[in-house]
Amino acid sequence: MTPGVHHLLRRIAPPLLLQTVLMVLAGLAVTHPPLHLWRPGENAVTDRLAANRVPALDTVTSWLSFLAGTGAVVTVAAVAVLVLLLRSRWREAAFLGAAVAAQSAVFLLVTVCVDRPRPSAPHLDAAPPTSSFPSGHVGAAVALYGALAVLAALRLRGPLRLPLCALAAVLPLLVAGGRLYRGMHHPSDVLAGLVNGVVVLLVMWRAFLADRGRSTAGREGPHRPPGGRAVVVVFNPLLVDVDTLDRIDRVLAEHGCPAPEHAATSAEDPGRGAAARAVEAGARLVVACGGDGTVTACAHALAGTGVALAIVPCGTGNLLARNLGLPSDPARALAEALGGEPRRIDLALADGDGITATTVSAMAGIGLDAATMADTRRSAKDRYGWPAYLPPLVRHLGDRRMRLTVTLDDAPPVQRRAAMAVIGNVGALQGGIRLLPDARPDDGVLDLVLVHPRGLTGWPEAVARLLTGRVGGGSAGREAPFEHFRARRILLTADRDHPRELDGESLPAGRTLRLAVRPAALLVHLPAAAERQQAGSGAVRTRGGGS
Repeated sequence: MTPGVHHLLRRIAPPLLLQTVLMVLAGLAVTHPPLHLWRPGENAVTDRLAANRVPALDTVTSWLSFLAGTGAVVTVAAVAVLVLLLRSRWREAAFLGAAVAAQSAVFLLVTVCVDRPRPSAPHLDAAPPTSSFPSGHVGAAVALYGALAVLAALRLRGPLRLPLCALAAVLPLLVAGGRLYRGMHHPSDVLAGLVNGVVVLLVMWRAFLADRGRSTAGREGPHRPPGGRAVVVVFNPLLVDVDTLDRIDRVLAEHGCPAPEHAATSAEDPGRGAAARAVEAGARLVVACGGDGTVTACAHALAGTGVALAIVPCGTGNLLARNLGLPSDPARALAEALGGEPRRIDLALADGDGITATTVSAMAGIGLDAATMADTRRSAKDRYGWPAYLPPLVRHLGDRRMRLTVTLDDAPPVQRRAAMAVIGNVGALQGGIRLLPDARPDDGVLDLVLVHPRGLTGWPEAVARLLTGRVGGGSAGREAPFEHFRARRILLTADRDHPRELDGESLPAGRTLRLAVRPAALLVHLPAAAERQQAGSGAVRTRGGGS
């Protein structure tokens, strides 16, 4: 027996055994009251319901009994499990199938030990040769439709989510009422059936889905078995679904990592707080799943800690991931990153008027690029990807140029006019276009490019140079569309407020943008060196230095 199966059985078998014993004792207490201290007298309830039957309710409760009958439950469960398996959702499939099977097993064991006759009221269904205690129909309905309600709550989005979850959750209660109405069970029987189904669902949730939790709050911290690495997966729930998390978990398991904690980002905390808590809890690896905003937030918390970061690109930009040579597929990116070795790369610390000091991992800018990002709707990016930036970009090509004062380290300031200024820790844009040809994420300096084509007619030349790789390195001169600088500290001061952005996140307009490099601040997992040896690729070069 594998350790995983043994661990699973330890989660399932003891509570189900205890549940069976307690239900048998409850059933015996109902059928054989100790010292005759009470008489259940439950026939009065079913007799009263039978005396007030109407054809409409007869029909409705007949359908409810059918939906909770053995044939319907087995069929619906089998189809649902098959669909889940075909979509590689094995956890959900195991949760659903095990819940239905376990409920049935507990029900049969209890009926063997508790022999309770059916109510005295006329029966509207054929009575099966099993004890009336507990109600098998009610237990099966809770296990099946309750499990479907749980999965709907986890998987579905949109306006149908709430009504479908409510319907699946309420259906077992309707079945319970129907079984009383049809004279098939006593009230204590349906109550025991409800308890049977609910407890089984809780046991199976703990066994199969509990570690799908989306927050580390209140937990004791990552599990650290001997020889393992504690892992926390920080993910953006708007970009990462349960399927992707399952694929990430499988990759981590294949590389010898223990079962990870999962922490969802939010509008208030894009990942910095979750990553900081992971460090405090003793994690050795944080996996950032999302766009550049999630990656940068995690990098900010991990900088200087020695805790490694693995990047799983799931957004529309993913500039740092692209520049580090990671593929776009999330699971493949993580597999290749963990297949290599952790290396140190630079980060940058950014501030300015109205900007709280924060970390930049890829690029920051003021002017045209920031205006474009600010005017691109989130829904458009989610639907079309990076091409969503093109219409806003065209609209802003005619914007008034900035008057900039550029200060590099301790050198005297220089004056320039530009459409935009971009400071980069890395050099490549989407599609491998290299805006900053000399930028490397491990060279200890930052690169600055000023884009100042002469009028609207200068933009075709600038685009042609970008697409053909003739952006140029070093200073290209004030008459060229691009002018490059390098420094450890870069301060840009504009003559008036302009849009600004940090790693693709729009900021309030302002006049200043200042970045200072933090050399070798972040330990990050990268693909193997053999996969990154391409001239001018911009992937990080191997450097000395430990963690």
